[in-house]
Amino acid sequence: MKPTPAPGTDELLARATKPAEEALRLHPFYRGKMQVMPKCAIRGLSDLAIWYSPGVAAPCRAIQADPEQVYVHTNKGNSIAIVTDGTRVLGLGDIGPEASLPVMEGKAMLFKYLGGVDAVPICLATKDPDELVRAVKLLEPAFGAINLEDIAQPKCFRVLDALRRELRIPVWHDDQQGTATCLLAGLLNALKVVGKDLGRARIVMVGMGAANVAGYRLLTASGVEPGAIVACDRTGILHRGRHDIEAERARFPDKWRVCRESNADNLVGGIADALRGADVCAAFSASGPGIIKPEWVGGMARDAIVFACANPVPEIWPWEARAAGARVVATGRGDFPNQLNNSLVFPGLFRGALDVRARTITDGMARSVARELARFAEARSIHDEDILPRMDEWDVFPRVAAAAGVAAQEDGVALVSKDWKRLYADATRTMREAREAVALLMREGLIPSPPSA
Repeated sequence: MKPTPAPGTDELLARATKPAEEALRLHPFYRGKMQVMPKCAIRGLSDLAIWYSPGVAAPCRAIQADPEQVYVHTNKGNSIAIVTDGTRVLGLGDIGPEASLPVMEGKAMLFKYLGGVDAVPICLATKDPDELVRAVKLLEPAFGAINLEDIAQPKCFRVLDALRRELRIPVWHDDQQGTATCLLAGLLNALKVVGKDLGRARIVMVGMGAANVAGYRLLTASGVEPGAIVACDRTGILHRGRHDIEAERARFPDKWRVCRESNADNLVGGIADALRGADVCAAFSASGPGIIKPEWVGGMARDAIVFACANPVPEIWPWEARAAGARVVATGRGDFPNQLNNSLVFPGLFRGALDVRARTITDGMARSVARELARFAEARSIHDEDILPRMDEWDVFPRVAAAAGVAAQEDGVALVSKDWKRLYADATRTMREAREAVALLMREGLIPSPPSA
């Protein structure tokens, strides 16, 4: 039997553009991705008197007497708001709140389908960070947690920090904390595959937006020496002589901190100079391709690791990176091997945080989730093109939930006590019910099958 020839570049590019073509065809067919459905039994008209007037007055009075009863009588404990201003949408930039709604609906779909979490897209018509903070504070009574999404830096840091200080429910910026958690998980296993140590690897971070700023913080908290990291922004390598960043340190304090702490050899120049001899490239920058050149990858250390995670198009196509000499290549996309995407993190992490009624989400919870992701993949074996769990490995999500819930209790931020076994069982049931509900609606034709292309 003749071997099947490897696909050419044209075929690979055609495959890469197929999801966008299908999205334009199917989004109008369904008119979005989310709807609201009752979760209570409605056996007849008399039940409406229980769920609404006059019966509903009784739980209202119970909550008035004891506000914590809101978690008993309502869906607050399983509801989150996905809040954005549409200023930094997955590689598309500042496209506005209306244009960001398809992304937020998609995020809500993943929350429900993978985590059993009811999520509501909230796209706000303001770019003012103070107004964003005020709007989210006003939403607090109705939601058990807040997921900030696609907010441009540096205000995303300011908004997150203010809300974490002032709200009594978890606030999480997925572009920061979720991506950083997935980066750590992927790096733990990629380094195992190539036989290198996290504490001795030379890491280059391309793009110093929300993802890599948070990634820097989580990596250095996990044993990476700051001096072993070299970071690059659009201007070039970050170093102590970057007076442009120093002049803006009030607005970009995290970037100035990276300038002062990282790059022990005080390298200057651009991405090519930073990557020369590096073990790892962690890129979360502008949508490519061409942001990272194959010849730059060729100048990296032996058994190089390249994470090209810009969406919708990575900084370098994975086949180009491998041809240039990279051994492990990951992207943010699900149609290539090694998807390094925060979708592995947030459904389970929020599930665990909600199930123990965490007051906040700590870095300890994020590190625990990263280790759980890495352990899950390693237990069923890892190799160059399989370093992280896949999205269809359903058991990873309840394990992440349990890891997050246990870590929340260890960090002293949980109001409900549950052991790992109980957290895992509860999350497994809730997540399975969400997926089975979608399957049932499809079988019954209430969610119609998409038309053929």
